[in-house]
Amino acid sequence: MTLTADDVRDFIRSHHHGVLATIRRDGAPQLSPVLVGVDDEDGSLVISTRETAMKTANVRQEPRASVCVFQDEFFGRWVQAEGSATVEPLPAAMNGLVRYYRMVAGEHPDWDDYRRAMERERRVLLHIRIDRVGPTRAG
Repeated sequence: MTLTADDVRDFIRSHHHGVLATIRRDGAPQLSPVLVGVDDEDGSLVISTRETAMKTANVRQEPRASVCVFQDEFFGRWVQAEGSATVEPLPAAMNGLVRYYRMVAGEHPDWDDYRRAMERERRVLLHIRIDRVGPTRAG
């Protein structure tokens, strides 16, 4: 099966649990469990994290990342995407953080409270452009 970037986006629109891999300063991978969404404005994958998180520092130092996203029940279908990555900090990230929440969790009961929490937690959005996808064949 040949998998395309659009196939990956379609899968991630309904499956959000994944593992993000970024590159540490020493070249070793840093793995983090994350929720992943798709930014429909540019097709990038988006992940919310904190300004102070290691994955944020890693992307700023080595601007690429990989993510493996799987079904909620874990075993079954999964996809992998990798590509260049950027960090979008506040205040510019606020509208994107609202869209991200809606993608992965639905409507928030109090959007003003959510926005205050994003500022208090110093949230950022990681954007991953899809440069390569997998799996492209069954093993």
